[in-house]
Amino acid sequence: MEEQKRRIIKAVRYIDNNLDTDLSLDKIAEIGMYSPFHFHRIFKLITGETLQNYIIRKKVEKSAFYLAAKKEKEIKEIYLDLGFSNHSVFCKTFKKYYGIAPSAFRNSAPEHFHKILQRQSKNGQIDTVFSQYICNVKNLLNWTKMNVKIEVKELPEMNLAAVMSLGILNVEPSYNVLINWAKDKQLFPRENVKMISVYHDSFKVTPPDKVRIHACMLLDKRLGTQEGEVFSETIEAGKFIVGSGEFTLDDFEQCWVSLFLWMNEHHYSMRKTFPFEIYHSNFKEHPEGKMIVDFCIPIH
Repeated sequence: MEEQKRRIIKAVRYIDNNLDTDLSLDKIAEIGMYSPFHFHRIFKLITGETLQNYIIRKKVEKSAFYLAAKKEKEIKEIYLDLGFSNHSVFCKTFKKYYGIAPSAFRNSAPEHFHKILQRQSKNGQIDTVFSQYICNVKNLLNWTKMNVKIEVKELPEMNLAAVMSLGILNVEPSYNVLINWAKDKQLFPRENVKMISVYHDSFKVTPPDKVRIHACMLLDKRLGTQEGEVFSETIEAGKFIVGSGEFTLDDFEQCWVSLFLWMNEHHYSMRKTFPFEIYHSNFKEHPEGKMIVDFCIPIH
């Protein structure tokens, strides 16, 4: 717990103190001692914002402080120092947050000055913000303890029949293609059939409508040649962090973040292969929309 507090605070402080530099995902993840693959998930759950949105908001707030408190600074100097490419982009972004243009904001600075100073104050404000983040970490860890059984397991090789989905909205249609294929092969329905989603892209670096997810079914033996949209995929045997429980679809993000936090806390590192979910039941058949799921991260 103390380790997670330290990492989150270190990453957030670095952002706040370096708004005039290139704040890349890789750099901030390195500061917080997380891998870029899962840092964005942790950051969003803890702060309530994506990393990019947080950085933009902090830059706009910093620009508002300069507009109100440092009248000698030209508006162009302010937005260039904070990494905005031009006046149009800066004005549009600033207006989104404050409802008026930067020049109008500066002209009415006495009205806004006290509020901006409060936002920028280092006395108490930082501690209040970090306390909220730390509270979020604590709540997540408590939720994990109550809802997720986490183990490190050696899993055997898994032979899968797979259908590729491009975009999160196409996962269900891909499963429909897979099931129709399996029915023709008399592989579905059958007792204890396992469906598996394999994530080949990170939602951070790939847009949700482009992310590649393979909708898969566990087979007794390896599939031969590709049959239409259905192809063979293999999950190699190895060591995995496995988080198990009964969840709704809305819980999935928390489950993944919980496992990534647990992985860092216990000093494991992720292998260069793909995480996946194993479904042991169908949420459509549960009155509360719950399903029994294993969330699996390949580790060294």
